[in-house]
Amino acid sequence: MPTVSKKHANKSRLLDIGVTMLTEKGYHGTGIKEILEAARIPKGSFYNYFDSKEDYGVEVIRHYIAPFIEQLDSDLAEHDSDALAALNCYFQRLIDDLQGNQYQGGCLLGNLMGEIGDTSEKCRFALAAAVNDYAGKLAAGLVRAQQQGTLRSDLSARKMADLLVNAWQGALLRMKIEHSIRPLQQCIESLLQGYFRNNV
Repeated sequence: MPTVSKKHANKSRLLDIGVTMLTEKGYHGTGIKEILEAARIPKGSFYNYFDSKEDYGVEVIRHYIAPFIEQLDSDLAEHDSDALAALNCYFQRLIDDLQGNQYQGGCLLGNLMGEIGDTSEKCRFALAAAVNDYAGKLAAGLVRAQQQGTLRSDLSARKMADLLVNAWQGALLRMKIEHSIRPLQQCIESLLQGYFRNNV
């Protein structure tokens, strides 16, 4: 394998492992040594890929959010004529996955916001950017649903997206302490199937 390709593959593996380990054990509970051991990459090689653990955290955050945005894009494209159905489908898949994982982990963004959101400036900016990008993608779907007449138009799509993100993060925390998907279901039912709906 060419050196550049091998380096890219190693970096990608380190980021994949970072998503898993930081979600399960937190930023401070995860050491560089165990990350390298899990990736089967020689000790001391970490700084060939990242300048610091903090920079690694920033890239893990970006790596984590990308597939969620891609999946949301895919669902909106698949249900082009019914954006509300696409959003419901997207969140139901997340709920099913979380239930299948026995309510473990939750959302890496939410976990890190609570752990290092006010102590690491670089990670704080990365978290804010990830949340902003995610809310923006949700807002695009909500705009389409408004245009299709299924959602109310007296609220801006961005305000609804921000409310949805905030409520979903809170529901994820309750899911972890209650070991139940009910908080997640209540969030989606109350907003996408309730408060946001066009009842005219």
